Amino acid sequence: MHLHLAYPAVLAVLLFSVGLYGVLARRNAILVLMSVELMLNAVNLNLVAFDVWLRDSLHAGQALTLFTIAIAAAEIGIGLAIVLAVYRNRGSSAVDELRDTAEGAAEEPDPAQEPQSAKTSKKAEATA
Repeated sequence: MHLHLAYPAVLAVLLFSVGLYGVLARRNAILVLMSVELMLNAVNLNLVAFDVWLRDSLHAGQALTLFTIAIAAAEIGIGLAIVLAVYRNRGSSAVDELRDTAEGAAEEPDPAQEPQSAKTSKKAEATA
């Protein structure tokens, strides 16, 4: 029994397309990470399918797939740790809110609003 190359290739294109849509359209960081995993699985499917189709004696496609799975596991572990840390600090894992807070932190402070410590030190100087 011989499986034609078009079937796994079409399935890989569909998986990659769904993953790409998830990365571009989702706001939740967990769903973005899951979409990246879908894209990596589409690449793995292509690697194995072409390895079988080419009848490679070294099975290089399958070896590369193992490396991709290891890298994907490390990526999801680090990504989940970052998402959990951000969620604990900010109370939300929405990607749009994280971008807005990063842009807000880069803005310069308004000189009309003095910090509280500067106000108290001026009061201490005036009473002395």
